[in-house]
Amino acid sequence: MKGILVEHWTTFDELALVDVPEPALDGDRVRIRIQAAGVSFATSLVVQGKYQRKPPLPFVPGTEVAGVVEACGPDARRFRPGDRVCAVLDWGGLAEFACPREVNVYGIPDALEFHRAIGFTNSYATSAAALAWPHLLNVQAGDWLLVHGAAGGVGIAAVEIGKILGATVIATAGNADKLAVARAHGADHLVDYRDEDFRQRVLELTGGRGVDAVYDPVGGEVFMQSLRCMAPEARIMPVGFAGGTIPQIPANLLLVKNLVVCGLNMGLYFGWSPQDLRNHYEPRIRAHMQQLFDWFEAGLINPVVERTYPLARVFEAMEDVLGRRAIGRIAVVMDAEAKRHGHG
Repeated sequence: MKGILVEHWTTFDELALVDVPEPALDGDRVRIRIQAAGVSFATSLVVQGKYQRKPPLPFVPGTEVAGVVEACGPDARRFRPGDRVCAVLDWGGLAEFACPREVNVYGIPDALEFHRAIGFTNSYATSAAALAWPHLLNVQAGDWLLVHGAAGGVGIAAVEIGKILGATVIATAGNADKLAVARAHGADHLVDYRDEDFRQRVLELTGGRGVDAVYDPVGGEVFMQSLRCMAPEARIMPVGFAGGTIPQIPANLLLVKNLVVCGLNMGLYFGWSPQDLRNHYEPRIRAHMQQLFDWFEAGLINPVVERTYPLARVFEAMEDVLGRRAIGRIAVVMDAEAKRHGHG
């Protein structure tokens, strides 16, 4: 089968599409003929060996896929050939087939297209956990929620889920087109951080009080200024560092307003930890994913995929991701899904 192969730590543009061995179907694994796969900033870090988790060399990168079940291992019980699914992988997503553990595979609604399904195990699962789980941002009806990077994959998801939870959402982004997307997905107030001081604007909107929760996939100075427009006992979560800088948190600011900084590594729940806790957390995560699919079927969430690329052009997809040119997500499509999108 064709796939992207990492034989040594390198930049993504130095990789190539080559023949790679098909993954083994054993134990509780499920063989999926991949129709769509995701690429992200984290994927670029993984192939460089800069991510917190390093796969054993050589490997096929990619951790989120959607497709059709072709076969099931002898210990797999939940799925059967022909099922439409999405899945989280340890690695192996940027290829024609994958064999994830059944515990990390989720049936998807018939109305959910494969190229949009890739966002559920990453963008939507992360945003929903971050906003709703009690030990994290714990957003409640009536809260003010500040969402940075509101036209990206996790940002759009956070805007939509914030509205589901009953929050008033302030969305920031870097241009009018991106802000229009945030508005279309439910944002109540828009701030172009390139033209406005978002800290000052947030304080104006909240009558000087500040917001109750901040969802920040950007990091750097955005995170630092967010600390200064938060209400007493507010919560803030760094979701990623798309801006390129990891902030150093001044503890004195936390003390002044009794602020809470919380973290979320969604990979912990999918098995990406030394202890491999995926089976322990399966009941919580499977219910979490089902809630997302229920919201989708109710029309409450609407994943955005701005562009699709065939597997042979995955390098262009990554250039768009690293250049922060995409609104929503970018999907790599294969097989019938590629043909459906005109990538013959």
